[in-house]
Amino acid sequence: MHQTVQNLIQIKDKIKEEINKNNVENYEPNIIAVSKTFKIEHISHLINFGHSHFGENKVQEALEKWSDMKKNNKNIKLHMLGKLQSNKVKFAVKIFDYIHSVDSKKIAQKIADEESKVDKKIKIFIQVNLGNEIQKSGINIDYTKELVDFCKSKRLEVLGLMCLPPFDEDPEYHFKELKKINDSLKLKEISMGMSNDYVKAIKYYSTFLRIGSSIFGTRD
Repeated sequence: MHQTVQNLIQIKDKIKEEINKNNVENYEPNIIAVSKTFKIEHISHLINFGHSHFGENKVQEALEKWSDMKKNNKNIKLHMLGKLQSNKVKFAVKIFDYIHSVDSKKIAQKIADEESKVDKKIKIFIQVNLGNEIQKSGINIDYTKELVDFCKSKRLEVLGLMCLPPFDEDPEYHFKELKKINDSLKLKEISMGMSNDYVKAIKYYSTFLRIGSSIFGTRD
């Protein structure tokens, strides 16, 4: 059994352990294996094992790596996790099934326009910049509802909110805050938690965990 598969199994066991510890019922988060920078040969062990959710940060890399693989494996669900530039939206809509980084009306409108051209529905998350960090993407917390409403008016399929907590702060505070906003907007899914903090995200019922290095190892 390949090391990546062993790592995934261990993570699933850890998630079950945490869920049981918290006495939670009817909750099973999706694991997005963040495969950015890794070649398809390295990822294929997980695909053969039956894992279906994978995440990439760059549109061009995703097109090069996944176009053929997705044609041959209809179960694969590809998630765009990085910042999406407006000139890349038409390519993103073709290759991705989920976009986690919608943070402006401009990007939302572009996605809606491209969806109508190719007759495809993308599942989206609104990225919220909870820490108001200048270097990070994401909508300001005060304008989140306005952007969600705009997306819905364009008939986009908004699943929920996404966040990247400030690196030097306890992520649990931000997970709790995002969950509260997500619930107030009556959104059913939520994208939060990565390799270093997914256990804490489970406490707040994150439905999509974005796990990379704990599965694939450190990147070059």
